[in-house]
Amino acid sequence: MSVVVLEPGLLSTLQDRGRHGHALAGVGHAGAMDEVALRLANALVGNQDDAVALEFGLVGPVLRFDREATIAIAGADPDARLDGVAVEAWRPLAIARGSALDLRRLRRGAFAYLAIGGGFASERVLGSAATDVNAGLGGLHGRALRKGDCIAFDGEGRGVPGGWSIDPRPWFDPDPSRPLRALHGAHFGALDAASQAALFGREFRVRAESNRVGMRLDGAPLALAMPLELASEAVARGTLQLPPAGHPIVLMAEHPTTGGYPRIAQVAAVDLPRLAQRRPGEPVRFEPIDLDEAQSRYLRREAELARLCDAIRERLHR
Repeated sequence: MSVVVLEPGLLSTLQDRGRHGHALAGVGHAGAMDEVALRLANALVGNQDDAVALEFGLVGPVLRFDREATIAIAGADPDARLDGVAVEAWRPLAIARGSALDLRRLRRGAFAYLAIGGGFASERVLGSAATDVNAGLGGLHGRALRKGDCIAFDGEGRGVPGGWSIDPRPWFDPDPSRPLRALHGAHFGALDAASQAALFGREFRVRAESNRVGMRLDGAPLALAMPLELASEAVARGTLQLPPAGHPIVLMAEHPTTGGYPRIAQVAAVDLPRLAQRRPGEPVRFEPIDLDEAQSRYLRREAELARLCDAIRERLHR
């Protein structure tokens, strides 16, 4: 049972929720850029939320299914075509043997996910199948998909209840003008006064060089009040680092485990999926938030997500 890659797309990799607990050894987290979309795609086909799914960015793949399957697509808005006929995302879909699925065009957003009933088969490395391209770990030989690859999957095609989907609006925010919430970082106070004001008052733009390691931002350069000599320290997804040129980098899924640049802010975890969906050239603005509010918003989202996943499971088992 496999899916054949007819066209690989721009950056298509196998991902789960990432590998945890190995930063001390220099092994990063990896995993999905938009973890919420991954979890919902898996829920829609009856998988556990950590099942291996296919992530694709900006330009998706073209795939042929060698046998029946149940799939779901979530995340960025694709112009998905099954044997030339448009199909909807955010719902379970029955796929016939021999069908081809074209996901090359994403209309909005940057990363989308294709989950398949039973999950894609991939060897786990340090507890996860997530592809870390820079480290060459996980997924399909630690790399992005290539034309001609065959990706095995473990499930059986089955009938799916028709006529329903979930509303993507609470989970996929296509409006790049909405600000992202961020906490002051350890070195926010080291910025000069103008740069402190600019970080939360000006608009940045996503640079084309952005990738799964980091989101590079363009805008008026930020500056420190005085030079800092820093030792490398632990960093996390969402950490805003400030290189010497003054253009911030937000660390993303494949970020290194340590960094020596000033850490001027930390994007709230609840907003990381929204940041992941910003395309090159789109605006990014930051809005300050304190730790209590950031934690409260995250917990509310997790509770809402759990309720939705429970409802999906009930619908699938009717």
